[in-house]
Amino acid sequence: MADYNAPLKDMKLALNHVARMPELAEKPGFEDASADMVDAILEEAARVARDVVGPTNVEGDQQGVQLKDGTVVCPESFKDAYQQYAEGGWGSLQFDPEYGGQGLPFLLSIPVMEMWHSANMAWGLCPMLSQGAVECLDLNGSDELKAKYLPKLVSGEWTGTMNLTESNAGSDLSVVRAKAEPEGDHYRISGEKIFITWGDHEMAENIIHLVLARLPDAPPGVRGISLFLVPKFMVNGDGSLGERNTAGPLSLEHKMGIHASATCVMGFDNAVGYLVGEPNRGLACMFTMMNNARLSVGLQGVSISERAYQQALEYAFERIQGPAVGTKEAGPIIRHADVRRMLLTMKALTEAGRAIAYDACGSLDFAVKAEAPEEQVVERARAALLTPIVKGWCTEVAQEVTSLGVQVHGGMGYIEETGAAQHYRDARILPIYEGTNGIQALDLVGRKTLMDKGEALTALIAEMRESLKACDASLTSQTKAVEAAVAGLETARDVLLTGAAEDELLPGAVAYNFMMLAGYVCGGWQLLRQADAAVRLMAEGDDDPYLQAKQESARFYMAQILPRWKGLADTLEDGSLTTMALPEALFASAWQ
Repeated sequence: MADYNAPLKDMKLALNHVARMPELAEKPGFEDASADMVDAILEEAARVARDVVGPTNVEGDQQGVQLKDGTVVCPESFKDAYQQYAEGGWGSLQFDPEYGGQGLPFLLSIPVMEMWHSANMAWGLCPMLSQGAVECLDLNGSDELKAKYLPKLVSGEWTGTMNLTESNAGSDLSVVRAKAEPEGDHYRISGEKIFITWGDHEMAENIIHLVLARLPDAPPGVRGISLFLVPKFMVNGDGSLGERNTAGPLSLEHKMGIHASATCVMGFDNAVGYLVGEPNRGLACMFTMMNNARLSVGLQGVSISERAYQQALEYAFERIQGPAVGTKEAGPIIRHADVRRMLLTMKALTEAGRAIAYDACGSLDFAVKAEAPEEQVVERARAALLTPIVKGWCTEVAQEVTSLGVQVHGGMGYIEETGAAQHYRDARILPIYEGTNGIQALDLVGRKTLMDKGEALTALIAEMRESLKACDASLTSQTKAVEAAVAGLETARDVLLTGAAEDELLPGAVAYNFMMLAGYVCGGWQLLRQADAAVRLMAEGDDDPYLQAKQESARFYMAQILPRWKGLADTLEDGSLTTMALPEALFASAWQ
């Protein structure tokens, strides 16, 4: 059983010394986010994750979900865990008190969400999608819709889903075919959606589907998509539930991992739905949900990495093997250099990802609370730039970390009973959903760099350099390593900006490596910031051994992981040349 108190110190260091939580708590409306309140919330969330959610993980993976009589049945323990989650008010932390929320920073909900996903990623997807639905409805819904649906969604009594893609569409939403016919004060929605996470279940009394569909007179392409709210059960004027709507699961997907997450093919048969936002502006409305969902998926990468690391670490202390070099007796495998290499890689990558994710989410809160318009613009651009890095890099890193978790276990890691293989299987979806990592990379180089001529990235690079100047002298070698990496990122930016003007194929060809390069550099910068904070805390008399461990994690990252940026930078110099040189017909030349 993983210990969800274990990463609390790292979470708090990232919140306070990277994501600026103390500064955020001074903003009007966030006064309740005091240090004591943050500690109390995180410690109680750790208890719930460990004692309530965590025990459901293996059972969920083994049992999965079933479709019976038009309803999805999940493991019994899931419903009990969800009820405790809802009754504890965990889904309401960051939402508007007008609808029953607690009005706390979005940033504070992030480590809490991390713990849910670390405890059971399949289960954690349900509240994650619900929170996205709340965000979307709050920003785009009419006053009537918000008053009717938000209180129950915020409380967790109802859950929410996101219905975007169809069998013919994939990531190309311009070809969505679901239809919406006007009928009085509502619409009739018809069509099918695929890959709908937690599209049906019995954990909550109602499910609110947000569905993309086309009006009869809609223009073609993405400009003709509207967004509709379609409840599983109709809601009466007094708030009570009425008859079941004609929307439900047609089948379940049988997946490689996250077996206990109900991934449904959803059918809408003339179902009653209500317009959210303006006609033909559905994709813009949905993007508010999708952008935060992408941050949440990146956070899932951190979560599953933490779970895999804890399990591998425990095994490394328990597994007795022959004498390590320098010892005479058999002992735990953590004494072997290669096992330590793997564990330190897992630890450092996880901690780097956590800091990047928290930092990005903090910028969203600072944008909301900005007093000056220019400050809001800066924070929004910063969060937008970091979002594809969080989603893309953190989930790619999760593939490495969970794979190393299996490797640390040796042959036992390949056996399902140990649980290490489940983390590896569960993590594999992360680079795929909420926009594949190829799409995230294209977003980073296109919308977030080329479109603004590198302005947001240039600002981030300047911020990095400014913080490096203040690092403690004891960290000089690590600081120099990050300085070189930041210079490499700056050069990569210039290669992209210059090369894209000369070669239209270059951005797509270099996008993934550019994203990974940015991720490694950001990770090094964030770990250095935390190591510097650890040095200063120790100088002030804090003797917590964690602070020394944090410095060693950063030292390992700078020496063993950060140098990866150099190889990635070299690939950018090649541009699109080798990637695009092979003609399509020659890919299969060996078979002809």
